[in-house]
Amino acid sequence: MQSRMHPKYYLSQEIFEREQTKIFRKVWLFAGLKTLLPQHNSFITRKVAGTPVVIQNAHGKLHAFENICLHRSAPLQTEPVGSRPLVCPYHAWKYDATGHVSNIPHCDAIYLFDEAEKQSLKLREFALRTVGNLLFINLDPQPLPLEEQFSPQFLASLESSSLAYDTEVMVTTWHCKFNWKLVYENLRDFNHVRFLHPKSFGNYVDFVSTIDQSQCSESQLPLTDNTPEGLRKEMRRFSYGGRDAMIPDMRRAPWHSSVERWGDQDAYYNWLSIPNLHIASGNGGHSFTIEHHIPIAPDKTDLELYWITARKKQPIASSHQVLLANMHGSKQIVGEDVDMLEKIQTGLHLNAPIPNQGAYESTNRLIERWYTTLMETEHEL
Repeated sequence: MQSRMHPKYYLSQEIFEREQTKIFRKVWLFAGLKTLLPQHNSFITRKVAGTPVVIQNAHGKLHAFENICLHRSAPLQTEPVGSRPLVCPYHAWKYDATGHVSNIPHCDAIYLFDEAEKQSLKLREFALRTVGNLLFINLDPQPLPLEEQFSPQFLASLESSSLAYDTEVMVTTWHCKFNWKLVYENLRDFNHVRFLHPKSFGNYVDFVSTIDQSQCSESQLPLTDNTPEGLRKEMRRFSYGGRDAMIPDMRRAPWHSSVERWGDQDAYYNWLSIPNLHIASGNGGHSFTIEHHIPIAPDKTDLELYWITARKKQPIASSHQVLLANMHGSKQIVGEDVDMLEKIQTGLHLNAPIPNQGAYESTNRLIERWYTTLMETEHEL
């Protein structure tokens, strides 16, 4: 079978910067939840491929702006989430729904900007798309169509499942010491579950690793179409979602009857999206865990975690405790993964042996083929 990528792809600062330019500043990235922006002036802030971004609700319409004031580069919004007009806290420059400066205190007296200068002051705005309750952002001035990155089936599944989310959300961030690509390799490797999670995840979901002979053979051949269209078409294959495994004896919790369950199967649901999103429901659609992977450096990835139940039919007095219990349950599983990935990262060096992959890992090899082709050619997405 084919070997995995060279360790340099997990260690090099130059390659990391190339990734930021050729992938993270080109493609659609998960950016947050629409449910966190329920009313006028609600906002969330993000750092997307090194760029500070604020997503702001302006009278019911969402906009994504660079979170930098045009006067002295101060952040316009300083909290991760909140409700506040788009006004710079430094010198009180105010911006309207289109990102134009609408008021500069004492402008005529001390700034002496003429009308043309004032009219030209506009925040950089980025493309923003809503899929159900999920927000996707694209930093490229001419973004590829969302439908060229994700298949219609995947978008429909994301929309349907995310519309089932309740408005109450619990969020935390882990600062992890591993390369972001180790996460997607792990998420697409069901064979590790029985060994790494025998008392947690593997104790109630029986994943079966299968071999796709056609895909296995394909993954050992070079990628022939290096055009932007070919690279986009190939990338579209790597994001998919739905039922991954049945849960034979799913544990029932009292609160399950108080939510509008998504789906009707006792199954483990998985949504895997290249390059920065993983959503899972380990209890048949009663609740969801969102993993948002944010590359920080070659050996650092921030893992932002969301916990949400399905929409409540009626108030749950202990809803906070329900989310907290979900958080602690997934904390054990995610913690086992993080611990292993950090150990893998620690062992990597430029002269490390290149691991050999098995036939069941053909999806990872296809992704690596696409990735190395993109990194090592002049072609763009």
